[in-house]
Amino acid sequence: MSTLNHDDVIASTRAWVEKAVIGLNLCPFAKAVYVKDQVRFVVSEAKHIDALIDDLVAELERLAEANPEKLDTTLLIHPYVMTDFLDFNDFLEVADSVVAELKLEGELQVASFHPQFQFEGTAPDDIENHTNRAPFPTLHLLRESSIDRAVEAFPEAESIFEKNIDTLNALGHEGWTKLGLDSK
Repeated sequence: MSTLNHDDVIASTRAWVEKAVIGLNLCPFAKAVYVKDQVRFVVSEAKHIDALIDDLVAELERLAEANPEKLDTTLLIHPYVMTDFLDFNDFLEVADSVVAELKLEGELQVASFHPQFQFEGTAPDDIENHTNRAPFPTLHLLRESSIDRAVEAFPEAESIFEKNIDTLNALGHEGWTKLGLDSK
């Protein structure tokens, strides 16, 4: 397995955040923390699950201890492990257990993005799957207080999911490809 250049991995992930997450407004809360440089991008060297868990613990602890004005959220990008979506999806239970073991439930949570992300009941090539497709497997570590503030500012947060699907259906595969983010 070759080693990827961390700067390239982060640049690719930043492009996805800028063009898809913010550019398509898939997450209406992302722009505020991104423009204030409160998003930490970390590339994990983990090549097996135990090392990824170690990295997850370290990043959860770092985020929990950090001043939210300086660090609000972390993208833990792990290009060498959990590259199969089903394995990654199963790992999310482990990630949630780590949050609980660190006694960070109610403070932090883990969201997920993967190049092969697929919603239940969809075909692998359905465009709506791209709402959660990042260039590399990524664990998104979030502060629950930030989510609460964002939901207060956006009272119809439950409609974001449907709006995202509508956005991607209107964009289509051709439009997604034009963004230069095709993860196939």
